[in-house]
Amino acid sequence: MPELGSAATKAELGLGAPGGTTRLCPPNAVDSPAAARRLAGTPMSRAYSRPFCLASFLATAAFAAGEPPAPVFRPQDIDTTIAIGYGLAIADVDGDGRPDILLADKTTVQWYRNPEWTKHVMAENLTLQDNVCIAAQDLDGDGKCEVAVGAGWNPGETIDDTKSGAVFYLVAPADRTQRWEPVRLHHEPTVHRMHWVQAPHGAWELIVKPLHGRGNRNNAGDGAKVFAYAKPADPRQPWTLSLVSDFTHASHNFHPVNWDTDPEHELLTGAKEGVFWFERAQGAWTHRPLSTHWTGEVRDGRLPGGRRFLATIEPMHGNVAAVYVDPANTTDLWPRQVLDETLRDGHAVVAADLLGIGSDQIVVGWRAMTPRGAPGVRMFTPLDSEGRQWRTTEISGVEVAVEDMKGADLNGDGRIDLILAGRATKNLRILWNETAP
Repeated sequence: MPELGSAATKAELGLGAPGGTTRLCPPNAVDSPAAARRLAGTPMSRAYSRPFCLASFLATAAFAAGEPPAPVFRPQDIDTTIAIGYGLAIADVDGDGRPDILLADKTTVQWYRNPEWTKHVMAENLTLQDNVCIAAQDLDGDGKCEVAVGAGWNPGETIDDTKSGAVFYLVAPADRTQRWEPVRLHHEPTVHRMHWVQAPHGAWELIVKPLHGRGNRNNAGDGAKVFAYAKPADPRQPWTLSLVSDFTHASHNFHPVNWDTDPEHELLTGAKEGVFWFERAQGAWTHRPLSTHWTGEVRDGRLPGGRRFLATIEPMHGNVAAVYVDPANTTDLWPRQVLDETLRDGHAVVAADLLGIGSDQIVVGWRAMTPRGAPGVRMFTPLDSEGRQWRTTEISGVEVAVEDMKGADLNGDGRIDLILAGRATKNLRILWNETAP
């Protein structure tokens, strides 16, 4: 059976489509006053302030043949004893040609072997504080990934780097099911996110982003120093660092992209100041703003008409899912459209073609930790070429309090599956994509 919302939720919306509860409305509309109360968690006066969309019921009952298919997912928990599930990565660890799942949990770093999902602990107790992020990428073309981990998670300590932050490169043993050797690298306080990113010369570099700048209080002070780490032939020797950015505050996440024809990656970064695009075609990193809204999560995709979009959660740990569409004038800020304002502690975004229709959908996950509430996962599907109208589908509910989420084809069937790490729910879950082609 696909992952569904509760029976009460479906009855309230008057729907029961396979794979989730589907709603067809303008972005700021709700299907009924009851649904408005459920979604917004607000008094009736505020619930009625959003437009009522009776047409959605009629449209849902009369989907045309060209309507995007309803998503169908089958859940499988592969671990129900994780501690927090801070960070996920998807890569082939053992070189068998299958993508495996890697997880930076509270005190352990582990990988799960595809397809039986046997758990193998790679490292444990790297620091006195928690692990917080992980990055995995095949750097040398041997079919096996290299791994880096961020640890020392202590966001309240922004000055003393002996008490906050840590970066490790893990040297793989001959038998990758055994413990890996941690090599400690330079770090800033409040290390929070990392990615392997391809540089102009073709090599891969590790980019590490702190949440805060040194000495920050209340998201103010010096900007966070984001560094690119160039790996030496012997990873135990010093790594060369270069500065990527030093001006953002409360910068929760970033995302590598390649929007042009050169081999190197660019970056999208979400921060208190907005979303920024970084590139280094001429050598040094340069940037330009794409939005001015405080952004916690950001990913990119393509609309049915081919235009690029950004999918965001706003602000950091926010309640808003928004989409930005590439403007005609590339120097302009990107126009913003709010898709949802009812998330609780939004913490992850995936943008991918999960429906197999040649354009991308947006999936957002929230953990409902602060403020407290019901966690969930929701999909937004564009229904026109320019992304003016979107369909909303409930994918998961209280079963997973999403701390992190990735999309990948895990079984080679050509469909993007979802991998969820649940913080409060203590589970690592695969949502197998069984949407009809």
